Amino acid sequence: MIVVCIMGIIMAMGVPLVWKVWHKAPMAKAISGVVEVCSNARRLAILQDRQVDVVLHPRDGRLEVSGAAAAPVQSNTDPTVPVQINPPPVPASGLSTQLPREVIIEELDINKIPGGFRDAETARVRFFPNGTSDEMSLFLLSDQNQRCEILLEVTTGLASVEWDVRKFR
Repeated sequence: MIVVCIMGIIMAMGVPLVWKVWHKAPMAKAISGVVEVCSNARRLAILQDRQVDVVLHPRDGRLEVSGAAAAPVQSNTDPTVPVQINPPPVPASGLSTQLPREVIIEELDINKIPGGFRDAETARVRFFPNGTSDEMSLFLLSDQNQRCEILLEVTTGLASVEWDVRKFR
C-alpha cells in the first residue's frame, strides 16, 4: 500500500509537466506559428527566386503564404468539376497558421503606413528573392495580459520577438 501511495504522489507531481509538454501556452503557440510562416515565406522567396507574400487576416487571426501550393489539383475529365488552381495551404504545414482564440492582434503595422491594418480584411507582407522583406510590427495580446511584438527586419527579412511591450511606437 505504501508503494502504491508513493507512486501515486510521484505521478501526481508529474501531471503539470506533462500538461505543459502536450498543451503549448497560447502565446507561445501564436508566436511560433507566425515566425514559422514568415521564415517559410522568406525561404520560398529565396529558393524559388520570386516574390512571396504572406497574407494576414487580422480579423480572423490567420496567416498564410500566398500561392504556396506545390501543384494544381487536377479534376477528372468532367467539365462541371472545377479545377482548383491554388488550393489553400494545409494547416500545420508551416505555410499557414491560426492564432489561438486566447490571443488577439492588438496592432499590425506594415511599412509604417498610418492607421495600421488591425481592422483590415487582409494585409500583405512581401518577401523578396534577395532575402529582404517589407517592414512589419505585429503586436499580440493574450487573455492572460501577456504582450509581445513580432518584428520583421527589412534588410534581412528575419523575424524577432520582443516580450512585454508596454507602449506602441
